[in-house]
Amino acid sequence: MTMLPDELRTALDSALARFAPHDLSRATEQLTERYRTGPSAAAPHLRTPADIAAYAAYRMPATYAAAGTAMRMAAAMTPGFAPRTQLDVGGGTGAAVWAAAPVWPSLERVTVVEHDPQIIELGRRLARTAPVRDVTWRRASIDPGLDRPAADLVTMSYALNELPAQRHAGVVRWLAADATMVIVIEPGTPAGYANIVTARETLTGCGLTVVAPCPHDGPCPIRPGRDWCHFSVRLPRTTLHRRVKSGTLGFEDEKFSYVAAVRGEWPRAAARVLRHPQKRKGLVSLRLCTAEEGVRDVVVSKRQGELYRLARDVDWGDDWPAAE
Repeated sequence: MTMLPDELRTALDSALARFAPHDLSRATEQLTERYRTGPSAAAPHLRTPADIAAYAAYRMPATYAAAGTAMRMAAAMTPGFAPRTQLDVGGGTGAAVWAAAPVWPSLERVTVVEHDPQIIELGRRLARTAPVRDVTWRRASIDPGLDRPAADLVTMSYALNELPAQRHAGVVRWLAADATMVIVIEPGTPAGYANIVTARETLTGCGLTVVAPCPHDGPCPIRPGRDWCHFSVRLPRTTLHRRVKSGTLGFEDEKFSYVAAVRGEWPRAAARVLRHPQKRKGLVSLRLCTAEEGVRDVVVSKRQGELYRLARDVDWGDDWPAAE
């Protein structure tokens, strides 16, 4: 289960405590409905400080968990990559800033591009105790014509889906310019996966190598309309978080799709686990994405010794060392 850092949880709870819980719940219900009924995220519809706080409560923990998971998968494939600068595009209240810091302690300077001034104000307040103290917030829309600072690490979380589809490739090319690593994260839906496919093809076309989740740079072997590549991370809900979301469970599962690509040659996984492993007595069933054979189902039995012990511990989204 992915926990928010204590500093961020405290800062977020403090920001939410300024508003009545019923106001936050009402604003969250409206945001939820907008997410369900339209392709764009709720941020462009935010009007009041309560809306901004509800947006942070509703999305920041989940975005932090998804971004952190994708970043750890990318970091596992790129030993020795130690970025000093990060550019977070469409960064909202800065969840990806917080997520990147524990994965890459080498980070010294971050620039966040966000168009909403109220979201920037809250993000700045929350970031006062962030591990990376040199965080610059730049008010701007996502535009390939925008002059942006060079950065070792460029991230974009849940923002590509806010843009018209015909702009996606141009935006991703803009993200890739002068970057060593680019990570794009989208909702774990068929539409989000389709956006990631576009981003992936654009990144490889820019000369970058995919290191996660895919074990290859070839076309995605998943047939559109039949399945989609996505992953899941579980995160806890605080008492206030449950009240804001009108939820009864102490946790939630955030599903997301992502791609991480880098410049240069890096090791790759032999395969990636695409679903929750099905574990039965003496058997583990795995659905894998492999470089040579595409998507394939593998059954590992107890008779396979060390491979079986490895399969017992593997999880959805993990790399798998052998295609056999």
